[in-house]
Amino acid sequence: MPLFDSLDLEVMSHSFAAIAEEMGSILVRGALSPNIRERRDSSAALFDARGAMIAQAAHIPVHLGAMPEAVRAVRLRRPQPGDVYILNDPYNGGSHLPDLTLVEAIEDGGEIVGYAAVRAHHADVGGMSPGSMPQGATELVQEGLVLPPVRLARAGVVDQEMLELILANVRTPEERRGDLRAQIAACAAGAAEWRALRARESPERIDAAGKALLDYTERRARTEIAALGDRTGRATDVLEGDGVTAEDIIVAAAVSLRDNLLHIDFTGTSPRVAGNVNCPLAVTRAAAVFVLRTLLDEDVPTNDGIARAIEIVAEEDCVLNSRWPSAVAAGNVEMSQRITDVLFAALGDAGLDVPAQGQGTMNNITFGGAGWTFYETLGGGQGASSQGGGPSAVHVGMSNTRNTPIESLEVAYPLRIEEYTVRNGSGGAGFFSGGEGVLRRYLALEACTVTLLSERRRHAPRGMQGGGAGEVGRNMLNGVELAAKCRVSLAAGDSLSIETPGGGGWGEPVSNS
Repeated sequence: MPLFDSLDLEVMSHSFAAIAEEMGSILVRGALSPNIRERRDSSAALFDARGAMIAQAAHIPVHLGAMPEAVRAVRLRRPQPGDVYILNDPYNGGSHLPDLTLVEAIEDGGEIVGYAAVRAHHADVGGMSPGSMPQGATELVQEGLVLPPVRLARAGVVDQEMLELILANVRTPEERRGDLRAQIAACAAGAAEWRALRARESPERIDAAGKALLDYTERRARTEIAALGDRTGRATDVLEGDGVTAEDIIVAAAVSLRDNLLHIDFTGTSPRVAGNVNCPLAVTRAAAVFVLRTLLDEDVPTNDGIARAIEIVAEEDCVLNSRWPSAVAAGNVEMSQRITDVLFAALGDAGLDVPAQGQGTMNNITFGGAGWTFYETLGGGQGASSQGGGPSAVHVGMSNTRNTPIESLEVAYPLRIEEYTVRNGSGGAGFFSGGEGVLRRYLALEACTVTLLSERRRHAPRGMQGGGAGEVGRNMLNGVELAAKCRVSLAAGDSLSIETPGGGGWGEPVSNS
């Protein structure tokens, strides 16, 4: 087996990551929908022949941390070399239904030598309301078309019957067709680049490098955990209702750093709920991986080696380890944010230097009208830290998307942005202030429906080390406040305003006296 020094591993790590980045770039450039093309609500990763993630692009944490489950689910179907599978079933490799994942079994010499995977949030996959993220859904099938891992292409040839079956169940089929073509192209490019790299370096060297890189990452993660010393901490937080009721949902976490591992126990978390803020264990793992990644040095590669340094306990059928047929659309986007919040709070309780809470929500907004759907999330304030103030108007935690450019939105949809500005004063006070949220006001140019899935409308993002809380967010229709999770009808001329939360402050404010 080839031996690798630190320089060799660095070169290989960047070579693997470059393939994932190229896949992501091709997907974004080829997509039709603004949500993928402009907001970049998509992710790409590269896996070895055993299904371990060896590289990812710097995309969406909630996508990337859960994608290994997608590849595992595909491998159980025993794909043939060159097959491309599609899936979105949260209980069979997916996260929530709008996230369509494509996995190509990379062929080289008649064998499967790796997997190229891309995940992208599609603006509609059917279900009871436009956008497939319905407030009030109580069953998975209400949220849209459910796809277990099924073959979409064989040896580069798309199964047209399967594709047409999928497109017949969505509201915007041509946009979906274009986005799926971009995903297929991204997988094909990743497969081609992987074969080329193996040809340049030799298959044996590449395979050995992948294994060595995973082992190296695990060693680094365990070593850095050990350097923090044995610690324990615990915290609780809440989600503001499930879309069916407004009753707070408890998220509890106890963390322990010992035996060179991060142990996480979610005992005490609420059982699964009627609405769609439940999440599969894959999403919970993704949040845990993200949190640990932030504790590690920047030069530690991001791959499945990090996950090896985490142990998770989540009671079966709790809201963080839900079971079919529970609805999960908001669990992926909102509960994942609360998991990161509570884990950082628990680590802070353990004595680690962690930031104040950020906005803690993705502020999901879905418009739907005659022949069109539009989905976006909005940034807000990041929490301040011991290193400085929190950035303003950014996505935080498990999201890493952009806000849709106004020009792109107004060209594509019957909407006009009347105001888009920073919410001055919404960041929490402190020695370092929290980041500011934003105000975005939409004018409907024709009748449509709007579904909102948002958080931190009652419970403000907390400060840290004496810092003040950030301002809560608000949803307003023609000046009347809306619930955090709701579905409403808009007439032409109606105005919808979304005010996103500010981040918490860090440290006691300095007096001017």
